[in-house]
Amino acid sequence: MKKIIGLGNAIVDRMTRIPDEQFLISHQLVKGGMFLVDQNTISQVLENSKSFGHVQTSGGSAANTIHGLVKLGVPVAYVGKVGKDEVGQFFVDDLKQAGIDAKLSYSSTPSALAAALITPDSERTFATYLGAAIEMTADDITKDLFEGYDILHIEGYLVQNHDLVEKALKTAKQLNMLVSLDMASFNVVEANLEFLKEMSAQYVDILFANEEESKSFTGLDPKAACEEIGKHVKISVVKIGQDGAYIKEQGKEMVHAPAFKASPIDTTGAGDSYASGFLYGYINGLTYYKSSLIGALIAGKVIEHMGAKMPHEVWDSIMPQIQKIANE
Repeated sequence: MKKIIGLGNAIVDRMTRIPDEQFLISHQLVKGGMFLVDQNTISQVLENSKSFGHVQTSGGSAANTIHGLVKLGVPVAYVGKVGKDEVGQFFVDDLKQAGIDAKLSYSSTPSALAAALITPDSERTFATYLGAAIEMTADDITKDLFEGYDILHIEGYLVQNHDLVEKALKTAKQLNMLVSLDMASFNVVEANLEFLKEMSAQYVDILFANEEESKSFTGLDPKAACEEIGKHVKISVVKIGQDGAYIKEQGKEMVHAPAFKASPIDTTGAGDSYASGFLYGYINGLTYYKSSLIGALIAGKVIEHMGAKMPHEVWDSIMPQIQKIANE
C-alpha cells in the first residue's frame, strides 16, 4: 500500500461548547473562522471558558487526516514541531499510541494550542496560538524526511509560512511524490490567495476545499469553483456539507457524491476526516465517487462526537460499511 506523510502545525485542541455567540463576540472572533492569537489572548480565552469544561485531543488539520488514515490501515508519518512541555508531550504520545511515525522537532517555545469554541449549532471557531508549531522552517524540510513516502498531505494553515510550504512542495516533487493540499480555512485562503494559486498550479495534485474556501479561492459557487480549480490541479474536491462533494479530474466529467445523514454535535475535523477517507479510496484505486462516499461516511460519524477523532468502537462499527462501499 502507498505511504502517506502529513505536514502541518502540531496543535493540541481544547474543545469547549459555549452557550452562545456572545462569547465569540466578546473575544473579537467571527464564527466559523480560524484566528491566530498571541499567548496572552489564548490564555484569556481558556481562562474565560474554563467554567464550560473542555475535551483535549491532539489536533491540527494534517494530523487529524493522518490519524484517520492510520485507522484505515495506511502506513503514515507526521512532520511538525512542538515545545518541550506537557502539551507537546501529549501530542507526541498521541501520535505514537496511534501507530504514526512521529518525525517531530522540538523548540523551547510553548507548544501550539487551539481553543475550539463550539456554538449550539455545532459550528466551531478556533482561537489558535501557534507557538512552537510556527517555528518550523524551510531548513527543517529535507529529502530524507520524505523518502519512502508516496504522497505528501499538507494543510493549508501552513501557507502563511511561504518559504516552508514552497520548500516542502518542491522537495516532494523532486522525489516524484503526489501532493495533496487541504485549504483549511476561508480567511487563510483570502490572506494568501496569490501564493496559494501559484503553488497549487505548479505543485498540487489533489486539492480539498469546502464551500467557503472554494469561494474565497475562485469567487464562484461550489460547482463552478470545482470546475475552475480543476483547470489548475489534477483533482479538485469541493465539499458542500450535507450536500456531499464535487470532484473534478482534469479532462474528465465532474462527479457529485452525496453525504450521509448525521446528528452533528461538533464539526471539528469533519473536512480532515473526509480527506482521510478520500485519500484511502484514491490510493486503493477506487472511483472518485466511492472515495468521496468513504470520506463522507467518516466525516459524518466524526461530527457526532466531540473532537476530531472517533472512539475505537465507532471505527470498528463503520469498517464493514467502508469495505462494502469499496467492494460494490
